[in-house]
Amino acid sequence: MQSRPILHLFCGKAASGKSTLAKALANEPGTILLREDFWLSGLFGDELTSLPDYVRYSAHLRRTITPHVIDLLQAGLSVVLDWPANTRKNRLWMRQLFEAAGSDHQLHVFDVPDEVCKARLRRRNASGEHEFSVSEAAFDQISSYFQPPEKEEGFNLVLHTVDGCRQL
Repeated sequence: MQSRPILHLFCGKAASGKSTLAKALANEPGTILLREDFWLSGLFGDELTSLPDYVRYSAHLRRTITPHVIDLLQAGLSVVLDWPANTRKNRLWMRQLFEAAGSDHQLHVFDVPDEVCKARLRRRNASGEHEFSVSEAAFDQISSYFQPPEKEEGFNLVLHTVDGCRQL
């Protein structure tokens, strides 16, 4: 049994495997899954038509959900936060969550080649099962903002590749 709840965080490009792992981790007892795409789609759906829209609505959602995440962690639940930790700014927000709650954390980092992500993205878009369809052009645009975590950020990292995972 874990002594403190864990905040699971995810850093990786679109279709790298973040949500798949998030769903698996959420199956652990005492764990809840919070998915940004679900909330953005449900709250803002048709209003999300561009990257600036995403940035604006995601910021609103972060501000709103922050106290809820902290409350869940302080209540002893682990939280799988299926939100992109793809920029230093987003990771700073996430650090504030687990520090305020006094919980443990793991930052799952996905190092998957763009070609693999794009192939997965095409399959995901064709399935129609995901809240948002992301074109390859949008993938490239979004990926241009990607900032992998640096050691000095001080996160507990778990690296995921197409070949497996390992604790760093």
